[in-house]
Amino acid sequence: MLLSHGGEPLPATEPVAGWTVEQVLSLAPDDASRKAGNKLASAGHWSGTGFDGSGAVWGLCRGSGSKPYQTVVDTTGPAYKCSCPSRKFPCKHALGLLLLRASGDGSVPQGEPADWAAQWLEGRRGRAEAKQARQEAVASGEPVSGPADSAAARKRAERRAERVTSGAQELEQRLTDLLRGGLATADRSGYTLWEETAARMVDAQAPGLAGRVRELGAIPGSGPGWPVRLLEECGLLHLLDTAWLGRERLPEPLAATVRTRVGLPMSAEGPPVRDRWLVLAQYDTPDGRLTTRRIWLYGSDSGRPALLLSFGAAGRAPDLALPVGITIDAELTPYPGGGLRADLGRHFTPPAPTPGAPPPPGSSTATALAAYGEALRGDPWLDAWPVTLRDVIPVPSEGGWQLADAESESALPLTAAALSRPGLWKLVALSGGAPVTVFGELGHRGFEPYAAWEAGGGGGVGSTSDGTVRLI
Repeated sequence: MLLSHGGEPLPATEPVAGWTVEQVLSLAPDDASRKAGNKLASAGHWSGTGFDGSGAVWGLCRGSGSKPYQTVVDTTGPAYKCSCPSRKFPCKHALGLLLLRASGDGSVPQGEPADWAAQWLEGRRGRAEAKQARQEAVASGEPVSGPADSAAARKRAERRAERVTSGAQELEQRLTDLLRGGLATADRSGYTLWEETAARMVDAQAPGLAGRVRELGAIPGSGPGWPVRLLEECGLLHLLDTAWLGRERLPEPLAATVRTRVGLPMSAEGPPVRDRWLVLAQYDTPDGRLTTRRIWLYGSDSGRPALLLSFGAAGRAPDLALPVGITIDAELTPYPGGGLRADLGRHFTPPAPTPGAPPPPGSSTATALAAYGEALRGDPWLDAWPVTLRDVIPVPSEGGWQLADAESESALPLTAAALSRPGLWKLVALSGGAPVTVFGELGHRGFEPYAAWEAGGGGGVGSTSDGTVRLI
Protein backbone atom coordinates (compact mmCIF):
# COMPACT_ATOMS: atom_id res chain seq x y z
CA MET A 1 0.00 0.00 0.00
CA LEU A 2 1.26 3.47 -0.86
CA LEU A 3 1.14 6.24 1.71
CA SER A 4 0.69 9.92 0.94
CA HIS A 5 3.06 12.44 2.49
CA GLY A 6 0.33 13.21 4.97
CA GLY A 7 0.33 9.57 6.08
CA GLU A 8 -3.06 8.63 4.58
CA PRO A 9 -3.49 5.62 2.27
CA LEU A 10 -3.52 6.31 -1.45
CA PRO A 11 -5.64 4.27 -3.86
CA ALA A 12 -3.96 1.85 -6.21
CA THR A 13 -3.61 3.56 -9.58
CA GLU A 14 -2.43 3.17 -13.12
CA PRO A 15 0.64 5.30 -13.78
CA VAL A 16 0.54 8.68 -15.55
CA ALA A 17 3.04 8.53 -18.41
CA GLY A 18 4.52 5.75 -16.31
CA TRP A 19 4.23 7.63 -12.99
CA THR A 20 2.47 6.51 -9.85
CA VAL A 21 0.59 8.76 -7.42
CA GLU A 22 3.51 8.59 -4.99
CA GLN A 23 5.90 9.73 -7.68
CA VAL A 24 3.65 12.62 -8.72
CA LEU A 25 3.41 13.79 -5.10
CA SER A 26 7.20 13.63 -4.79
CA LEU A 27 7.37 16.49 -7.30
CA ALA A 28 5.52 18.87 -4.97
CA PRO A 29 7.64 21.71 -3.57
CA ASP A 30 6.05 21.48 -0.09
CA ASP A 31 3.32 19.81 1.97
CA ALA A 32 0.82 22.62 1.29
CA SER A 33 1.16 22.03 -2.46
CA ARG A 34 0.63 18.29 -2.00
CA LYS A 35 -2.59 18.85 -0.09
CA ALA A 36 -3.83 21.46 -2.56
CA GLY A 37 -2.95 19.22 -5.51
CA ASN A 38 -4.86 16.33 -3.95
CA LYS A 39 -7.94 18.53 -3.69
CA LEU A 40 -7.77 19.33 -7.40
CA ALA A 41 -7.35 15.67 -8.45
CA SER A 42 -11.01 15.19 -9.40
CA ALA A 43 -12.72 15.58 -12.77
CA GLY A 44 -15.14 18.21 -11.47
CA HIS A 45 -12.38 20.83 -11.38
CA TRP A 46 -11.23 20.22 -14.95
CA SER A 47 -12.31 20.54 -18.57
CA GLY A 48 -10.54 20.15 -21.90
CA THR A 49 -8.11 17.61 -20.49
CA GLY A 50 -5.99 15.26 -22.55
CA PHE A 51 -2.65 13.53 -23.03
CA ASP A 52 -0.65 12.31 -26.01
CA GLY A 53 2.03 9.76 -26.77
CA SER A 54 4.85 12.32 -26.56
CA GLY A 55 4.43 12.74 -22.80
CA ALA A 56 2.25 15.88 -22.76
CA VAL A 57 -0.72 16.31 -20.37
CA TRP A 58 -2.97 19.38 -20.46
CA GLY A 59 -6.24 20.73 -19.09
CA LEU A 60 -8.27 23.75 -17.96
CA CYS A 61 -8.80 24.11 -14.21
CA ARG A 62 -11.72 26.11 -12.83
CA GLY A 63 -10.53 28.85 -10.50
CA SER A 64 -12.04 31.80 -8.65
CA GLY A 65 -12.05 34.00 -11.78
CA SER A 66 -14.10 33.82 -14.94
CA LYS A 67 -11.31 32.26 -17.01
CA PRO A 68 -9.97 28.80 -16.14
CA TYR A 69 -6.26 28.27 -15.62
CA GLN A 70 -4.44 26.75 -18.59
CA THR A 71 -2.18 23.97 -17.32
CA VAL A 72 0.20 21.85 -19.40
CA VAL A 73 2.91 19.41 -18.36
CA ASP A 74 5.68 17.91 -20.47
CA THR A 75 6.51 14.74 -18.56
CA THR A 76 9.67 14.18 -20.61
CA GLY A 77 11.28 17.07 -18.68
CA PRO A 78 9.37 17.20 -16.61
CA ALA A 79 8.39 20.81 -17.23
CA TYR A 80 5.26 22.75 -16.37
CA LYS A 81 3.30 25.78 -17.57
CA CYS A 82 0.25 27.25 -15.86
CA SER A 83 -1.49 30.61 -16.25
CA CYS A 84 -2.05 30.87 -12.49
CA PRO A 85 -0.03 33.47 -10.52
CA SER A 86 1.59 30.92 -8.19
CA ARG A 87 5.37 31.11 -7.71
CA LYS A 88 5.55 27.45 -6.69
CA PHE A 89 6.91 25.00 -9.20
CA PRO A 90 5.07 22.83 -10.01
CA CYS A 91 1.93 24.60 -8.87
CA LYS A 92 -1.08 22.88 -7.33
CA HIS A 93 -2.87 22.85 -10.70
CA ALA A 94 -0.04 20.91 -12.39
CA LEU A 95 0.00 18.45 -9.49
CA GLY A 96 -3.78 18.07 -9.59
CA LEU A 97 -3.72 17.44 -13.34
CA LEU A 98 -1.03 14.76 -13.03
CA LEU A 99 -2.86 13.12 -10.13
CA LEU A 100 -6.07 13.12 -12.19
CA ARG A 101 -4.23 11.44 -15.04
CA ALA A 102 -2.72 8.94 -12.60
CA SER A 103 -6.16 7.95 -11.33
CA GLY A 104 -6.71 6.06 -14.58
CA ASP A 105 -10.48 6.72 -14.53
CA GLY A 106 -10.60 7.91 -18.14
CA SER A 107 -11.23 11.57 -17.31
CA VAL A 108 -8.01 12.51 -19.16
CA PRO A 109 -8.45 11.07 -22.67
CA GLN A 110 -5.77 10.64 -25.31
CA GLY A 111 -5.83 13.16 -28.12
CA GLU A 112 -4.15 16.12 -29.79
CA PRO A 113 -2.98 19.03 -27.62
CA ALA A 114 -5.10 22.15 -27.47
CA ASP A 115 -3.67 25.10 -29.45
CA TRP A 116 -2.44 26.92 -26.34
CA ALA A 117 -0.76 23.76 -25.04
CA ALA A 118 0.74 22.86 -28.42
CA GLN A 119 2.27 26.33 -28.73
CA TRP A 120 4.10 26.02 -25.42
CA LEU A 121 5.19 22.44 -26.11
CA GLU A 122 6.57 23.37 -29.52
CA GLY A 123 8.54 26.31 -28.11
CA ARG A 124 9.92 24.31 -25.22
CA ARG A 125 11.02 21.38 -27.34
CA GLY A 126 12.50 23.72 -29.93
CA ARG A 127 14.67 25.32 -27.27
CA ALA A 128 15.69 21.90 -26.00
CA GLU A 129 16.74 20.86 -29.52
CA ALA A 130 18.76 24.07 -29.94
CA LYS A 131 20.53 23.44 -26.62
CA GLN A 132 21.28 19.87 -27.66
CA ALA A 133 22.70 21.07 -30.99
CA ARG A 134 24.93 23.54 -29.15
CA GLN A 135 26.21 20.85 -26.80
CA GLU A 136 26.96 18.56 -29.73
CA ALA A 137 28.83 21.38 -31.47
CA VAL A 138 30.93 22.04 -28.38
CA ALA A 139 31.69 18.33 -28.00
CA SER A 140 32.82 18.09 -31.61
CA GLY A 141 34.97 21.21 -31.42
CA GLU A 142 32.84 23.31 -33.76
CA PRO A 143 32.68 27.07 -33.13
CA VAL A 144 29.46 28.21 -31.44
CA SER A 145 30.16 31.94 -31.39
CA GLY A 146 32.10 34.48 -33.40
CA PRO A 147 35.74 35.40 -32.73
CA ALA A 148 34.69 38.72 -31.16
CA ASP A 149 32.37 36.96 -28.74
CA SER A 150 35.08 34.47 -27.79
CA ALA A 151 37.64 37.21 -27.23
CA ALA A 152 35.24 39.22 -25.05
CA ALA A 153 34.37 36.15 -23.01
CA ARG A 154 38.05 35.39 -22.50
CA LYS A 155 38.72 38.92 -21.26
CA ARG A 156 35.79 38.73 -18.84
CA ALA A 157 37.10 35.42 -17.50
CA GLU A 158 40.58 36.88 -17.02
CA ARG A 159 39.23 39.90 -15.14
CA ARG A 160 37.17 37.68 -12.87
CA ALA A 161 40.15 35.42 -12.20
CA GLU A 162 42.15 38.46 -11.12
CA ARG A 163 39.40 39.49 -8.68
CA VAL A 164 39.19 35.96 -7.26
CA THR A 165 42.96 35.94 -6.78
CA SER A 166 42.80 39.20 -4.84
CA GLY A 167 40.01 37.77 -2.69
CA ALA A 168 41.97 34.57 -2.02
CA GLN A 169 45.04 36.56 -0.95
CA GLU A 170 42.92 38.67 1.39
CA LEU A 171 41.33 35.54 2.85
CA GLU A 172 44.77 34.01 3.47
CA GLN A 173 45.70 37.08 5.50
CA ARG A 174 42.46 36.75 7.49
CA LEU A 175 43.22 33.10 8.29
CA THR A 176 46.77 34.01 9.30
CA ASP A 177 45.49 36.68 11.70
CA LEU A 178 43.00 34.19 13.14
CA LEU A 179 45.67 31.61 13.87
CA ARG A 180 48.02 34.17 15.38
CA GLY A 181 45.29 35.33 17.75
CA GLY A 182 44.43 31.76 18.73
CA LEU A 183 41.41 29.72 17.67
CA ALA A 184 40.10 29.46 21.23
CA THR A 185 39.31 33.20 21.20
CA ALA A 186 37.55 33.17 17.83
CA ASP A 187 34.12 33.26 19.48
CA ARG A 188 34.78 36.67 21.04
CA SER A 189 34.70 38.57 17.74
CA GLY A 190 31.17 37.38 16.97
CA TYR A 191 29.69 36.64 13.58
CA THR A 192 29.96 40.16 12.14
CA LEU A 193 33.62 39.86 11.20
CA TRP A 194 32.97 36.58 9.36
CA GLU A 195 30.04 38.10 7.49
CA GLU A 196 32.17 41.05 6.46
CA THR A 197 34.85 38.67 5.18
CA ALA A 198 32.22 36.69 3.28
CA ALA A 199 30.93 39.91 1.73
CA ARG A 200 34.47 40.69 0.56
CA MET A 201 34.59 37.28 -1.15
CA VAL A 202 31.27 38.05 -2.87
CA ASP A 203 32.79 41.31 -4.10
CA ALA A 204 35.70 39.25 -5.42
CA GLN A 205 33.19 37.10 -7.38
CA ALA A 206 34.15 33.99 -5.42
CA PRO A 207 30.82 32.72 -4.00
CA GLY A 208 32.35 29.36 -3.12
CA LEU A 209 34.84 31.02 -0.80
CA ALA A 210 32.10 33.23 0.64
CA GLY A 211 29.97 30.22 1.51
CA ARG A 212 32.82 28.48 3.32
CA VAL A 213 33.61 31.64 5.27
CA ARG A 214 29.98 31.83 6.46
CA GLU A 215 30.23 28.21 7.60
CA LEU A 216 33.35 29.10 9.58
CA GLY A 217 31.46 31.88 11.34
CA ALA A 218 28.82 29.45 12.58
CA ILE A 219 31.29 26.96 14.09
CA PRO A 220 32.18 28.87 17.33
CA GLY A 221 28.56 28.56 18.46
CA SER A 222 28.15 24.92 17.46
CA GLY A 223 28.76 23.33 20.85
CA PRO A 224 31.60 21.54 22.68
CA GLY A 225 34.73 20.85 20.66
CA TRP A 226 34.19 23.71 18.25
CA PRO A 227 37.90 24.82 18.18
CA VAL A 228 38.84 21.44 16.68
CA ARG A 229 36.14 21.73 14.03
CA LEU A 230 37.16 25.30 13.29
CA LEU A 231 40.78 24.23 12.80
CA GLU A 232 39.72 21.47 10.41
CA GLU A 233 37.60 23.81 8.29
CA CYS A 234 40.29 26.51 8.33
CA GLY A 235 42.74 23.93 7.02
CA LEU A 236 40.43 23.00 4.15
CA LEU A 237 39.84 26.65 3.31
CA HIS A 238 43.59 27.33 3.34
CA LEU A 239 44.06 24.34 1.05
CA LEU A 240 41.48 25.74 -1.37
CA ASP A 241 43.08 29.20 -1.32
CA THR A 242 46.56 27.88 -2.05
CA ALA A 243 45.20 25.52 -4.72
CA TRP A 244 43.59 28.48 -6.52
CA LEU A 245 46.75 30.59 -6.26
CA GLY A 246 48.79 27.71 -7.69
CA ARG A 247 46.19 26.33 -10.09
CA GLU A 248 48.52 26.52 -13.13
CA ARG A 249 50.62 23.73 -11.59
CA LEU A 250 47.70 21.39 -10.89
CA PRO A 251 46.53 18.52 -13.11
CA GLU A 252 43.58 19.69 -15.17
CA PRO A 253 40.91 17.55 -13.42
CA LEU A 254 41.98 18.92 -10.02
CA ALA A 255 42.25 22.46 -11.41
CA ALA A 256 38.69 22.16 -12.71
CA THR A 257 37.55 20.99 -9.26
CA VAL A 258 39.26 24.00 -7.66
CA ARG A 259 37.54 26.38 -10.07
CA THR A 260 34.21 24.82 -9.20
CA ARG A 261 34.83 24.97 -5.43
CA VAL A 262 35.85 28.62 -5.63
CA GLY A 263 32.57 29.34 -7.38
CA LEU A 264 33.45 29.96 -11.01
CA PRO A 265 30.70 28.97 -13.45
CA MET A 266 31.43 25.80 -15.37
CA SER A 267 29.74 24.31 -18.41
CA ALA A 268 29.11 20.66 -19.12
CA GLU A 269 31.42 19.42 -21.84
CA GLY A 270 32.70 16.24 -23.38
CA PRO A 271 30.83 13.46 -25.16
CA PRO A 272 27.30 12.77 -23.86
CA VAL A 273 26.70 9.43 -22.17
CA ARG A 274 23.48 7.65 -23.12
CA ASP A 275 22.08 5.23 -20.58
CA ARG A 276 18.92 4.13 -18.81
CA TRP A 277 19.20 6.34 -15.72
CA LEU A 278 17.38 5.28 -12.56
CA VAL A 279 16.36 8.19 -10.30
CA LEU A 280 17.56 7.31 -6.79
CA ALA A 281 16.98 10.49 -4.80
CA GLN A 282 15.86 14.10 -5.00
CA TYR A 283 16.19 16.64 -2.21
CA ASP A 284 16.48 20.41 -1.73
CA THR A 285 19.00 22.39 0.31
CA PRO A 286 17.92 25.99 1.02
CA ASP A 287 20.38 28.57 2.32
CA GLY A 288 18.06 31.58 2.62
CA ARG A 289 18.87 33.12 -0.76
CA LEU A 290 19.04 30.10 -3.02
CA THR A 291 17.55 26.63 -3.10
CA THR A 292 19.75 23.89 -4.53
CA ARG A 293 18.10 20.71 -5.74
CA ARG A 294 20.18 17.53 -5.98
CA ILE A 295 19.00 14.56 -8.03
CA TRP A 296 21.02 11.34 -7.94
CA LEU A 297 20.89 9.00 -10.92
CA TYR A 298 22.38 5.58 -11.60
CA GLY A 299 23.20 4.31 -15.09
CA SER A 300 21.82 0.80 -15.44
CA ASP A 301 24.17 -0.07 -18.33
CA SER A 302 27.27 1.98 -17.49
CA GLY A 303 27.10 1.35 -13.73
CA ARG A 304 28.03 4.98 -13.03
CA PRO A 305 26.29 7.45 -10.69
CA ALA A 306 25.51 11.00 -11.78
CA LEU A 307 24.35 14.16 -10.03
CA LEU A 308 21.98 16.74 -11.51
CA LEU A 309 21.95 20.18 -9.88
CA SER A 310 19.31 22.86 -10.37
CA PHE A 311 18.73 26.12 -8.55
CA GLY A 312 15.81 28.30 -7.55
CA ALA A 313 15.62 31.75 -6.01
CA ALA A 314 14.45 32.08 -2.41
CA GLY A 315 10.82 31.02 -2.13
CA ARG A 316 10.79 29.31 -5.53
CA ALA A 317 11.55 25.66 -6.16
CA PRO A 318 14.10 24.75 -8.87
CA ASP A 319 12.68 23.91 -12.27
CA LEU A 320 14.03 20.38 -12.66
CA ALA A 321 12.14 17.65 -10.79
CA LEU A 322 12.27 13.89 -11.38
CA PRO A 323 10.19 11.37 -9.41
CA VAL A 324 12.22 8.82 -7.49
CA GLY A 325 11.95 5.37 -9.03
CA ILE A 326 11.53 6.33 -12.67
CA THR A 327 14.00 5.41 -15.40
CA ILE A 328 15.07 7.84 -18.12
CA ASP A 329 16.55 6.76 -21.42
CA ALA A 330 18.60 9.90 -21.95
CA GLU A 331 21.99 11.45 -22.52
CA LEU A 332 23.99 13.11 -19.75
CA THR A 333 26.86 15.49 -20.44
CA PRO A 334 29.48 15.47 -17.64
CA TYR A 335 31.12 18.55 -16.16
CA PRO A 336 34.92 18.84 -16.14
CA GLY A 337 36.82 17.74 -13.06
CA GLY A 338 36.63 14.59 -11.02
CA GLY A 339 33.08 15.04 -9.73
CA LEU A 340 29.87 13.34 -10.77
CA ARG A 341 27.85 16.38 -11.83
CA ALA A 342 26.24 16.26 -15.27
CA ASP A 343 23.62 18.02 -17.38
CA LEU A 344 20.50 16.19 -18.50
CA GLY A 345 20.34 16.21 -22.29
CA ARG A 346 18.19 14.60 -24.94
CA HIS A 347 15.48 12.13 -23.90
CA PHE A 348 14.78 9.17 -26.14
CA THR A 349 11.64 7.97 -24.33
CA PRO A 350 9.39 9.62 -21.73
CA PRO A 351 10.48 8.98 -18.12
CA ALA A 352 8.74 5.90 -16.74
CA PRO A 353 9.16 3.40 -13.92
CA THR A 354 10.62 0.00 -14.66
CA PRO A 355 8.79 -2.58 -12.54
CA GLY A 356 11.18 -5.09 -11.10
CA ALA A 357 14.26 -3.04 -11.89
CA PRO A 358 17.03 -4.00 -9.46
CA PRO A 359 18.74 -1.43 -7.25
CA PRO A 360 22.36 -0.48 -7.95
CA PRO A 361 24.78 -3.24 -6.97
CA GLY A 362 25.73 -2.51 -3.40
CA SER A 363 28.90 -2.98 -1.40
CA SER A 364 29.92 -3.55 2.20
CA THR A 365 30.39 -0.65 4.61
CA ALA A 366 34.16 -1.16 4.47
CA THR A 367 34.18 -0.93 0.67
CA ALA A 368 31.99 2.17 0.82
CA LEU A 369 34.44 3.86 3.18
CA ALA A 370 37.30 3.04 0.82
CA ALA A 371 35.36 4.55 -2.10
CA TYR A 372 34.76 7.74 -0.13
CA GLY A 373 38.44 7.95 0.77
CA GLU A 374 39.45 7.50 -2.86
CA ALA A 375 37.03 10.27 -3.91
CA LEU A 376 38.64 12.61 -1.37
CA ARG A 377 41.97 12.21 -3.14
CA GLY A 378 40.50 13.94 -6.20
CA ASP A 379 38.40 16.46 -4.26
CA PRO A 380 39.57 17.15 -0.68
CA TRP A 381 36.60 19.52 -0.15
CA LEU A 382 34.04 16.81 -0.84
CA ASP A 383 31.34 16.67 1.83
CA ALA A 384 29.88 13.29 0.86
CA TRP A 385 30.03 10.55 -1.77
CA PRO A 386 27.15 8.44 -3.15
CA VAL A 387 27.25 4.78 -2.14
CA THR A 388 24.87 1.85 -2.12
CA LEU A 389 25.15 -0.47 0.88
CA ARG A 390 24.18 -4.10 0.42
CA ASP A 391 22.86 -6.40 3.16
CA VAL A 392 22.85 -3.91 6.01
CA ILE A 393 20.55 -3.81 9.02
CA PRO A 394 19.51 -0.62 10.85
CA VAL A 395 20.27 -1.10 14.54
CA PRO A 396 20.25 1.33 17.47
CA SER A 397 23.56 2.45 18.87
CA GLU A 398 24.63 4.66 21.72
CA GLY A 399 23.03 8.02 21.03
CA GLY A 400 21.70 7.13 17.58
CA TRP A 401 21.38 4.49 14.86
CA GLN A 402 23.79 2.75 12.53
CA LEU A 403 23.73 0.47 9.50
CA ALA A 404 25.51 -2.76 10.36
CA ASP A 405 26.79 -5.29 7.85
CA ALA A 406 24.83 -8.50 8.09
CA GLU A 407 27.95 -10.60 7.48
CA SER A 408 30.59 -8.67 9.45
CA GLU A 409 31.06 -6.51 12.53
CA SER A 410 31.54 -3.23 10.64
CA ALA A 411 28.88 -0.48 10.66
CA LEU A 412 28.30 3.11 9.59
CA PRO A 413 26.58 5.65 11.88
CA LEU A 414 23.63 7.61 10.53
CA THR A 415 23.93 11.40 10.49
CA ALA A 416 22.12 13.55 13.03
CA ALA A 417 19.89 14.86 10.23
CA ALA A 418 18.82 11.33 9.30
CA LEU A 419 17.88 10.59 12.90
CA SER A 420 15.43 13.50 12.94
CA ARG A 421 13.51 12.52 9.79
CA PRO A 422 10.55 10.13 9.40
CA GLY A 423 12.56 8.25 6.79
CA LEU A 424 14.48 6.50 9.57
CA TRP A 425 11.34 4.73 10.71
CA LYS A 426 10.44 3.82 7.14
CA LEU A 427 13.86 2.19 6.89
CA VAL A 428 13.45 0.36 10.20
CA ALA A 429 9.96 -0.84 9.20
CA LEU A 430 11.19 -2.00 5.80
CA SER A 431 14.02 -3.97 7.37
CA GLY A 432 12.18 -5.50 10.29
CA GLY A 433 15.56 -6.81 11.44
CA ALA A 434 16.41 -8.31 8.05
CA PRO A 435 19.08 -7.10 5.59
CA VAL A 436 18.17 -4.33 3.13
CA THR A 437 19.89 -2.40 0.37
CA VAL A 438 20.25 1.34 1.02
CA PHE A 439 21.40 4.20 -1.21
CA GLY A 440 22.69 7.43 0.30
CA GLU A 441 25.61 9.77 0.81
CA LEU A 442 28.60 8.89 2.96
CA GLY A 443 30.56 11.74 4.53
CA HIS A 444 32.61 12.62 7.57
CA ARG A 445 29.43 13.12 9.62
CA GLY A 446 28.11 9.64 8.82
CA PHE A 447 25.72 8.07 6.33
CA GLU A 448 22.63 9.86 5.01
CA PRO A 449 20.07 7.35 3.61
CA TYR A 450 17.82 8.42 0.72
CA ALA A 451 16.32 5.24 -0.77
CA ALA A 452 16.04 1.58 0.19
CA TRP A 453 15.00 -1.81 -1.15
CA GLU A 454 14.17 -4.89 0.87
CA ALA A 455 15.79 -8.22 0.05
CA GLY A 456 14.29 -9.56 -3.15
CA GLY A 457 13.14 -6.10 -4.29
CA GLY A 458 9.61 -6.47 -3.01
CA GLY A 459 9.23 -2.86 -1.86
CA GLY A 460 7.39 -1.81 1.24
CA VAL A 461 5.76 1.11 3.00
CA GLY A 462 5.73 4.18 0.76
CA SER A 463 7.40 2.29 -2.09
CA THR A 464 7.24 3.28 -5.74
CA SER A 465 6.19 0.92 -8.52
CA ASP A 466 9.73 -0.44 -8.86
CA GLY A 467 10.04 -1.23 -5.15
CA THR A 468 12.17 1.81 -4.25
CA VAL A 469 11.33 3.23 -0.84
CA ARG A 470 11.86 6.97 -0.58
CA LEU A 471 13.46 7.93 2.73
CA ILE A 472 13.30 11.74 2.23
